[in-house]
Amino acid sequence: MKSVILDVDTGIDDALAIAYAIHSPELNILGITTGFGNVSAEEATRNTLQVLQLLNRADIPVYRGAERPFRRESTRHRAYDVHGQDGLGNIQLPPPELLSSGLHASDFIISMVKKYPHEITLITVGTQTNLALALEKEPFIIDLVKEVIIMGGAVTVPGNVTPAAEANFYADAEGADFVLQSGLPITLVGLDVTMKTLLQRRTLADWGSCGLKTGEIFAEMCSFYMDFYESKNPGLGGCALHDPLAVGVAVDPSFIKTTSMGVRISKEPENLGQSIGVAADKGISVGLEVDAERFRAHFLNRILPAEKKGSHHA
Repeated sequence: MKSVILDVDTGIDDALAIAYAIHSPELNILGITTGFGNVSAEEATRNTLQVLQLLNRADIPVYRGAERPFRRESTRHRAYDVHGQDGLGNIQLPPPELLSSGLHASDFIISMVKKYPHEITLITVGTQTNLALALEKEPFIIDLVKEVIIMGGAVTVPGNVTPAAEANFYADAEGADFVLQSGLPITLVGLDVTMKTLLQRRTLADWGSCGLKTGEIFAEMCSFYMDFYESKNPGLGGCALHDPLAVGVAVDPSFIKTTSMGVRISKEPENLGQSIGVAADKGISVGLEVDAERFRAHFLNRILPAEKKGSHHA
């Protein structure tokens, strides 16, 4: 079983990733850290607590983190048009009954890596700010982290928030570049592979009729997400499983094929957040191919509680 920390900016695909991780017995979730990105850090924390409450896993601690980028004074990016004004498709989940911990997300990461050296897998599916802050504060943890799986970047394909940049790296380019140059053992799960994973709209009907409140809520949530995707890509018939694929790679690395390369993140205004492949003696593992059907079937088999899934189109 892998000991993992999930770092999120909880919008809709983050919520799916959290559920997928919770329902994967290979993963032991030590805690979930939150930060700005799709929404503010405050909203991401609330949304994370609401999702955990929905999944009856309020025992998993949540640690609020960065409100702004690593080096810049303010963020330029939110994704309310993609994820809704509440970040979860405007479905209005009940307010969370529990609060987040008072410990900052970066300090939680440091404490866990020190407590469990060479055992922690970090799955970061938002900005890299919390991890960058942790590395800046305690650089020695670089040698103690088992692995980092990052949903971010677009090395060989166009971006999704600008023609050049993927949203997570655009939201904090400096933080992303700092982490990618740190020497951590990183697997990059970017748009190169996530855009090939499609959650189909017909699956939502299965979820909505499965007899589980979770299924109904995820169906409603994802319908909003798909509406946005299809407004940009008419006829697409679904949405990409960005953040869930990073969780999938933690469970089964063979879902993707990687190539070792250096990756720099542009900090220049004209192509802010662009992922640029460069020659490097010690690169990171960049996902360039994905077994999309096998991953999607695995995800669909896990996303709802095992005892009552109903039928799925795999």
